Amino acid sequence: MSRRLEGRLIGLGVTGSIAAYKAVELLRALRAEGADVAVMLTPAATRFVGPLSFAALSRHPVETDVLALLPDGRIGHIVIGDSADAIVVAPATAHWIGTMANGLSGDVVSAACLATSAPVVVSPAMDGDMWTHPATVANVARLKSFGYAIVEPEAGPLASGQSGVGRLADIGTIVDAVVSAVAGRPVRMPDAGQRPPLIDASTRDADLEGRHIVVTAGGTREPIDPVRFIGNRSTGKMGVAIAEAALDRGARVTLIAANVEVALPPEATTVHVESTADLETELGRALRTADGSPAFDALVMAAAVSDFRPAMSIDTKLARADGLALQLESTPDLLASVSRAVAAGGVRPRPVLVGFAAETGSLDRATEKLARKGVDLLVANDVSEPGSGFGTDTNRVTLLARDGSVDELPLQSKRAVADALFDRVVRLLDARDRAAQTGATTEPTREPA
Repeated sequence: MSRRLEGRLIGLGVTGSIAAYKAVELLRALRAEGADVAVMLTPAATRFVGPLSFAALSRHPVETDVLALLPDGRIGHIVIGDSADAIVVAPATAHWIGTMANGLSGDVVSAACLATSAPVVVSPAMDGDMWTHPATVANVARLKSFGYAIVEPEAGPLASGQSGVGRLADIGTIVDAVVSAVAGRPVRMPDAGQRPPLIDASTRDADLEGRHIVVTAGGTREPIDPVRFIGNRSTGKMGVAIAEAALDRGARVTLIAANVEVALPPEATTVHVESTADLETELGRALRTADGSPAFDALVMAAAVSDFRPAMSIDTKLARADGLALQLESTPDLLASVSRAVAAGGVRPRPVLVGFAAETGSLDRATEKLARKGVDLLVANDVSEPGSGFGTDTNRVTLLARDGSVDELPLQSKRAVADALFDRVVRLLDARDRAAQTGATTEPTREPA
């Protein structure tokens, strides 16, 4: 199944029905389709399911109060209304449907629906007699006249102990309705800065618990003499953000740090290197354990490895008067070497390999690099683009996968890029482990959708 809501922001409104607990499952299903989800709860809904569950899964603040402001002073439910590609209200009670049909905005869900021009999908859940009452029938008809899509309830046992039509529709049916609502429409607000903010990453699922992630960061320095070197402009910010994201998701992290200009996370095991040769040595040490099994589950090569180094390094300082003429040689492609070593050595289970490609002006070479390096994912960016170069706090990247898929992410913080990257790494690792458990003869090379 394709990720049909990739890049979309979906507002999820939850009202005070006993079926509110199913909204957690709906949130997971929307995220599995690639959606970014911002949740809104009516006061009654908070008595059935707490905001913390939704916050941990959505990674956004949960809106519960029409008077509440975001940390940057924006009104939370208005931001959702302005930036969501669609709003889905599930479950929707008879009370909320009546409120919405008459344009009242006493809660964040109805207020956001009034404030949006995005499609609205409503999935009612209530007692059977309430669903068939003329008032409810008239209110539902009025919502339809607004252009709202109604996912009608299903028949079955109800909370009252009776049986009839009133059960919340199947989660898959609701998701299909959301997909249909946004079909053919462009993404409304691709810029993450215009969407609801992410909350502290510590609320993310610990989906890397028990995993060992190796991250390289910073720029290598190739010595000319004891005091001079050839280097690059990398500050290590991206690599450190990746290490911090992995730690927050429960991973054990080894950080191989070249020249880095930001603080390193103390929770990581840090190995310091200077040159490409040093980094090559440490990667060789990190590749396997004593019994030949892989020493890490994923390698993220975020370090900016120098492409060239002096053909000869002088042991004594060169005098200015002597002048300097450098003959340069290419450095080895370390990630490609690791990929070849993994394949040649039959390393199982195969670790996930992630590379970075810093380009200028165009990402045309990225696809070729993905294949040549033999990685599962390649993170490509144009470092000449404002806000996306070395030393910035933001980045705009394109994720290229071995299965041929291409995902262009908006300009966002480097930490948000790291989280998006690990969302994909986690899926690859889970697919790898499922293949091993089912006795598959080969491990999947395609990123699961």
